[in-house]
Amino acid sequence: MGWLQNTSVLVTGGGSGMGRAIVERFVEEGARVAVLDRSADKLADIAEQFGDTVRTVQGDVTSTADNAAAVDTAVGAFGGLDVFIGNAGVWDFAQSLLDSSPEDLAKGFDELFAVNVKGYLLGARASAEALRTSRGSMVFTLSNASFFPGGGGPLYTASKHAGTGLVKQLAFELSPEIRVNGVAPGGMATDLRGPGSLGLSDTKITDALPLRELMINHSALQREITAQDYAGTYVLLASRRNSASVTGTVFDISSFGTPRRPGP
Repeated sequence: MGWLQNTSVLVTGGGSGMGRAIVERFVEEGARVAVLDRSADKLADIAEQFGDTVRTVQGDVTSTADNAAAVDTAVGAFGGLDVFIGNAGVWDFAQSLLDSSPEDLAKGFDELFAVNVKGYLLGARASAEALRTSRGSMVFTLSNASFFPGGGGPLYTASKHAGTGLVKQLAFELSPEIRVNGVAPGGMATDLRGPGSLGLSDTKITDALPLRELMINHSALQREITAQDYAGTYVLLASRRNSASVTGTVFDISSFGTPRRPGP
């Protein structure tokens, strides 16, 4: 029996990448999972793989109505909601300030902050009453860019710093009924995309960076880290038994960028 047996969970951006790894691990741990994602094809694949243990909702995290529909789906299918995981996000492909035109900065900010910050706010608001009833928790996907420079450009880094502030503020506001925490993974080879307003919606992070090689050569563990490797921390934070005292915390679980030990 897993840590999350019969736990009701909602994951945004669960169709691929980190979100898909979270869905897979939570189902493995006994949870029942609702997934909100924009891609009908990815949702159909999830439904085929997991059957009745999942419910899918096609929608946009920047939409109030779509967030509400996802919560209603989880509550209706599973009898309540225990965990909300805000995970949907976009990357800015490390576009620097001076390499960005004023017009691109404005367009990129509006879309990237809408997904990475407003999407979390709307998901939190939509799920708060159900989580208050269950005395549940929220977990947000952040990044090592929530703490350090170099994990993206100014738009992405600012959005992830904003996410850290959001975790702390919501933990303060929603206590004692709801625990609120964040997980800050490091580099991983996924299909993370960029803002459509900058023509990057079809470009994956792996198209821009040799992430597998970078992680092997520039991390303390000297191995590729996958999304599946990061998923266990979400399980820990979702588990009432194993993290009952944890709120307002962001777990930095990245090893990317950590200096390697000198060789012999």
